[in-house]
Amino acid sequence: MKLIIGLGNPGSIYSKNRHNMGFTCVRLLARRYGIRLDKKQSLARTGSGLIEDEPVVLARPQTYMNLSGRSVSRLVKSLKISPEDLVVIHDDLDLPTGRIRIRSGGGSGGHKGIESVIDELGSQDFIRVRIGIGRPFEGAGEDEVIDYVLSDFTPEEDRLMKKAIERACDAIACLITEGLNSAMNGYNRNFANT
Repeated sequence: MKLIIGLGNPGSIYSKNRHNMGFTCVRLLARRYGIRLDKKQSLARTGSGLIEDEPVVLARPQTYMNLSGRSVSRLVKSLKISPEDLVVIHDDLDLPTGRIRIRSGGGSGGHKGIESVIDELGSQDFIRVRIGIGRPFEGAGEDEVIDYVLSDFTPEEDRLMKKAIERACDAIACLITEGLNSAMNGYNRNFANT
């Protein structure tokens, strides 16, 4: 079984923010596979079901981004899974808008939500599905970055991100059915070339 967690901030004011790509992706996975996110569990909204005949739990932590690890670690413990069976979906400033990158392990890359997950789990050995949101501008300071990730996409970016979220969901289905290497080989390419 895989635990698939989308990182984001709860509440309607954040729902279309750049920082909520994980939530958006989990919402689409739930819709695609008929999984209802109607359970409150371990500080998250969760739902159980099948993706391509494989059992999964989808989750959206309700702790706010920077404390995501509290929910993630509780879910991992309550479901009795190893970090290797955890897939975390999140936005990434260091990838161009619309680009997807899948990998296992590694540091947080400065992402506060991932930093919290690593700290609470005590492990970096989980799979990440990173969805590029680009940077506001070169040399942007911390305040500009915070404003940027908590803002909505422009209409042009929004069209690109809808395709990226579809691709991320396809990548997760591939990951579950064919494994990590197949998903990385198939989806870690430049979005514009596919």
